[in-house]
This record gives sequence, structure tokens and C-alpha cells, in this order.
Amino acid sequence: MEIVLALAIGVLTSSGVYLLLRPRTFQVIMGLTLISYAVNLFIFSMGRLKVDSEPVLTAGVKATLANTADPMPQALVLTAIVIGFAMTALFLVVMLASRGLSGTDHVDGEEQNTGEDGR
Repeated sequence: MEIVLALAIGVLTSSGVYLLLRPRTFQVIMGLTLISYAVNLFIFSMGRLKVDSEPVLTAGVKATLANTADPMPQALVLTAIVIGFAMTALFLVVMLASRGLSGTDHVDGEEQNTGEDGR
């Protein structure tokens, strides 16, 4: 299970970094979103992966981290998801305003002609 989670975090991080290096603003926003998902998974994994652990306190069982799930990483990830959603919405509004003002969606504001046909 830990290998699968580590691979998922690695794939999300590498895909996010690749998209961050792209010239278009929407791809940069998607890259930031993927990196935030990777960080959320990383924070969530810091609370230890446990199978058949009680999420809340139960009667007759001593309340220790050995018997229950750690609530702190879950609270941090939930907060990060809400903040990430708000930041993505803000980035999209800024991207649309920038595209309306400059007429292009490139990060630097101008399209690069790489060949004779303009692609």
C-alpha cells in the first residue's frame, strides 16, 4: 500500500512540474492543482496508513494513536482542499482577465513563433 501511495505522489508531482513549465496559463494552473493534490496525499500519508483502525473513539478502548486514526493530517488536508479550491478559482478569474486584456493565454503575454508556419 505504501508503494502505491508513493508512486501516486510521485506521478502527481512530476506531472504537476511538467505542466508548470508549459507556456500556457491554463496548463500552469493545472500543474499547481496537481502539485497541491500530491502535497495533500503526502500530508495525509504522514498520519500513518492503518487498516481496520477506528476513526473515532469507542467505548471500552483506550484512546491512543495505536487504536485510533490521527485526526490532525485529516484536518490539515481538508483545510488545504478548501483553500486550494478557492485559489484555483481566483487563478482562473485572473487568467480570464489577463487573456481579455492581452489577447493571448501565454504566461509571458506574447505568443512565440517557432517555425515558418507559425506553430
